[in-house]
Order: sequence, then C-alpha cells, then structure tokens
Amino acid sequence: MTEGKTNADRDICILYIDDDEALARLMRKNLERRGFKLEWVKDGASGLARLAEGGIAAVVLDHFLDNETGLDILPNIIAMKDHPPVIYATASVDTGVAVAALKAGAEDYVLKGVSPDYFDLVMAALEQGLERARFRRETEQAQEVIRQQRDHAEMLLAEVNHRIANSLGLVGALIRMQASMTTDQVAIDALQETQMRINAIASVHRRLYTNRQVGTVQIDEYLGSLLKEMEASMRDDKRPHTLKLTSDPINLATDKVITLGLIVSELVTNAFKYAYESGVAGQIRVSVSARKDNVIDVSVEDDGVGFTPGGPSKGTGLGTKILTAMAGSLKSQIRYDGTHKGTKALLSFPMD
Repeated sequence: MTEGKTNADRDICILYIDDDEALARLMRKNLERRGFKLEWVKDGASGLARLAEGGIAAVVLDHFLDNETGLDILPNIIAMKDHPPVIYATASVDTGVAVAALKAGAEDYVLKGVSPDYFDLVMAALEQGLERARFRRETEQAQEVIRQQRDHAEMLLAEVNHRIANSLGLVGALIRMQASMTTDQVAIDALQETQMRINAIASVHRRLYTNRQVGTVQIDEYLGSLLKEMEASMRDDKRPHTLKLTSDPINLATDKVITLGLIVSELVTNAFKYAYESGVAGQIRVSVSARKDNVIDVSVEDDGVGFTPGGPSKGTGLGTKILTAMAGSLKSQIRYDGTHKGTKALLSFPMD
C-alpha cells in the first residue's frame, strides 16, 4: 500500500488552482503519494468550469493568479450548491489576506512555499477540511431523516385526531337523534347536555388536526369555534340568547384545553337554560386572559336572575359535579362573584 494511503482516501479528487505549473507538479507528486488524485487548472474560469462538472472533493486555491486573485474566485465557489471545502494558499505575509479568505468561506488557509513542510500543511488542512465536510453532510442527512420522521409522526397524529373528532361527532349525532325521539323533557335536557360535552372534546381534536398543532391549542380560536356551535345548537324562541367571547391568544396544553372546554361548556349551558326568563333575550359573556405570572383567569357571566351557590340544583346536579371535578384537575375551583348582577363564575389556574 502506498505511504499514507487509506481506503477512505482512494479516488478522492482534489482540484488545485494555481498558475505555477512547476509547483502544481510538486503538489500532484506529494498528494498522489498520500493516495489522492489531483487535477490542476491555472485560472479561476477553468476551476469553476471543472467544479461544475462535479466529482471534486476539495479545492486548494492559490491567492496570486494571472490578472486575478483567489479572493475573486472564492465567492463563486462558495455560492455553488454543496460546494467542496476550500483550502486557501497564500504567500502573502499580510494576515489580512488569510482573514479575508476565511470570512469569504474558505475552510482553512496555509502559507505557501516549496518546502516539504508546505505540502504537509496542505495535506493536514485537506484531511481536516474533508473530515469537517463529511461531518456536515452526515449531520444534514441525519437532520433530514429527523425532519421526515417528524413530518410523518405529525401526519399520523393529525389523522388520529381527525378520526377521533369524526367518531365523537358521530356519537354526538346519535345522541341528538335519540333526543329527538324522546318526549321526556328531563331526558331530552340530559341528552343535550351530554352532546354539548362530547362536542367540547371533539372540537379540541378538530382544532388539532386542522391547525397541524402538536400538544397545544390556541384558546381564543378553540373557544370561538365551540361557542358558535353551542349558540347555533341551543338558541331558539324560548332562549334567544347570544354568546360573546373575549380572549387573549393563549396556547395551552391539549389536556388543559379539553378540561377548560368542558368547564366553559357547562357554565354556558347553565346560563343558557337558567339565567333568563323564557323568551327573554340575554347575553352570556366568556372572558379568558393571561397574567404575567402565567395564571389564566376565566369568567362566564350573564345579567339574568342570579344564582345562589350551594342552593338547590335546578337539574340533575351532574353539571355541578363535573365543574367541581374539572376545576380540581386544574388545581383550582369555581368561584362566584356575589356583587355581580346576575351570575358571574370565575376560575383561575396555572398555565404550566
């Protein structure tokens, strides 16, 4: 085996750009002895043309050329896609030349000469430059694999959320159909409340797959969509109420959004059913804001007949139990503002 030659070095082609033919012969002799193949051109135009053909692993570029310098050529090499590393060779004692070459994109530089040390320095610079280039390529390939796997995972997750939302929508439709075939008003109300709870959860999954989000949902968009669905479903001649949302654009973890959606859904449903006299139009307002200490404040209020906490339940009492359980999972509890005309339910919980 030739001295210094390894399997990794076989058929590695180095382009040498220099107008000194004698030095080019010496460069070829030294590099080929170490297992490299060298191609020589004497000007920038020829060098760029050869690079365009491909197959060049690295470039040794001389500073002083006929009618040009390596600094004139270097930007054109660096501008090429997947350009090879460039070792800049200069005989100038002006360190500014080396600095300019490095700033322009050269991998390294060596001080030019004809002694054996010069060729050893070129060889060392080439080996280091090729190793760094190999590392960059492998890193880019690994990052591309990671990107592809992430995109695939996000696509699968979106499909899962899409299927869950569709399935929950189907369950909601079956419950609505059951309610339409029932004459018992208590049963009808219970089925409608169940449908609202299912819709609150399904709406989160729809938001996840339509926005391609992973793990978080923007509260203002989610609640806006949820309240529109609730108003369209519950509003009638007996309850001609309107819903108004005021919310900061807050991104919140999916599990907390589902819990918050269920709480808001319960409170709004109660307000729709009990806040105002039959046939009297009223407004139900939902507000969500974030404090600087990462606490989220939520309020659901109306201007109706009012509500006495701890008083007898107007329905089955299931809604109150759900509110208590859901608020507890957010490490909080539902409070009521006794000074507010009508009913104002308050909830504060940590974002993290």
